[in-house]
Amino acid sequence: MKTPILWAVAAVLAIGMSHAQAADESAGETLYSSNCAQCHGPKAKGMASFPSLAGRDAEYLSSRLEQYRAGEKVGANSGLMIPNAKNLSDDDIANLAAYISSNFQ
Repeated sequence: MKTPILWAVAAVLAIGMSHAQAADESAGETLYSSNCAQCHGPKAKGMASFPSLAGRDAEYLSSRLEQYRAGEKVGANSGLMIPNAKNLSDDDIANLAAYISSNFQ
């Protein structure tokens, strides 16, 4: 009985990992340059009241972008982030998160 459960868990983990590997950092770079860098800076270190994204892991970044896309108010800049995130696809979010987390420490 344990063997089928273990296989099911392994399959779910493999699917999740393949989705994470599917992120296109090049597409994320394009999105970041055209939509994020103006406020978060070219090195994602933040500017004025906009927080640094450098050093954040992809899971955190994805989660936050999904919250903004859903219209959730999460912090002082929600009023600016919600309209910017509302049209992001799941792939856009994965690509942005992969690019930021991999390139800005």
